[in-house]
Amino acid sequence: MRLAIFADVHGKLLLPFKLVDLYQQQTGKKIDFILQCGDMGAYPDLHNLDKATLKHARHNRDELGFHDHFVKEDKTIRQWLDQLNIDMICVRGNHEDHDFLDKLEQEHARQPRFPIDIYQRIFVCRSGIKQELRTPDEVIRLVGIGRIGDAKGRTDKRFIQEYEQREIKKLLKTNDAIDVLITHDKDDSSERGYGMRAIREVLDNVPVRYHFYGHTGEPFRQEQDLNGITRSVKVSELEYGSTGILPEGSMLILEYSKEELQLEVVSQRFTNQLTQYNWRD
Repeated sequence: MRLAIFADVHGKLLLPFKLVDLYQQQTGKKIDFILQCGDMGAYPDLHNLDKATLKHARHNRDELGFHDHFVKEDKTIRQWLDQLNIDMICVRGNHEDHDFLDKLEQEHARQPRFPIDIYQRIFVCRSGIKQELRTPDEVIRLVGIGRIGDAKGRTDKRFIQEYEQREIKKLLKTNDAIDVLITHDKDDSSERGYGMRAIREVLDNVPVRYHFYGHTGEPFRQEQDLNGITRSVKVSELEYGSTGILPEGSMLILEYSKEELQLEVVSQRFTNQLTQYNWRD
């Protein structure tokens, strides 16, 4: 099984699918699922944009990609996504329409993840709920934790909610091993004063093999977690810089075979084929 991993797409939800399609064509390696670490930019109604997204959207229509491409059906997009036949599994970020996502989550309360788009190709994880990704030969145990933490005790919907905290508490009691943890925020072990305590609690109490996160604006890096078990990976935001190319570490491939996990950092020589100026073609 192979997972393609991205973070912070901010509306460019078609771009991970396009990168995966190109990767499969050029390498001959099949991708089974896409994982995405939050800040999808899931705003179906442009009246509900937050201030930051509205500001960026004035200069870059890509910020509105969910509204433009995934709310009303486009037959060309549907045909292409059906042919690609890969689902994207996400966690919430802090830049989303959380009222919209709350309604869908409540409608799918018995499921570990729920579809949010017209094509039913983009799914959002319920925080703290164990789930499995399956192919005929392999199973990966996955947990997602969305939104961000806040040391000041703020409770608006950008921040982790009490019902999500309760699910994470249940997860801590099981002590079942997790192959992959995806979060938007990082844990709160940093002295810089941000992060989410609940993520740290999971890493300290549950065996986790890989943890992927975004949000912080830091460059790509991978390191051993403080727990001595988890490989912690900061995924670069899927954002084009001033040069019009994607940064190092913005596309990762995690391969699972015979219970072994191997991480590939897709080179910029590959991602540079889809620049700020041609990726929509």
